[in-house]
Amino acid sequence: MSAVEQAAPFELTEAAKDKVRELLEDEADDELCLRVFVTGGGCSGFQYGFTFDDERADDDALITEGNVRVLVDSLSYGYLVGSVLDYKEGLEGSRFTVDNPSATSTCGCGSSFSV
Repeated sequence: MSAVEQAAPFELTEAAKDKVRELLEDEADDELCLRVFVTGGGCSGFQYGFTFDDERADDDALITEGNVRVLVDSLSYGYLVGSVLDYKEGLEGSRFTVDNPSATSTCGCGSSFSV
């Protein structure tokens, strides 16, 4: 199944794009995309998830920036509009983060939020 290419609901920082490129090169699979999603749970109500996926549903949004491809399912899309996807390395470890202006509160680790 093929995803529909759409305008990005969020901005990808250069650090995020660089890390996605690096990880995809390690996998050596031209079909892989970074999937960004929102699920229920976490200490604030919703949490962000990141995985690599080569399966694309009909209602997935496909966002392409250069050679970086990101998939977002239709349910998560609305929660991510206006966000900034970044990659950070620090004392807490290395991870993708989302700066979401729609979040009314977040947890201390930044991986869950409420709207």
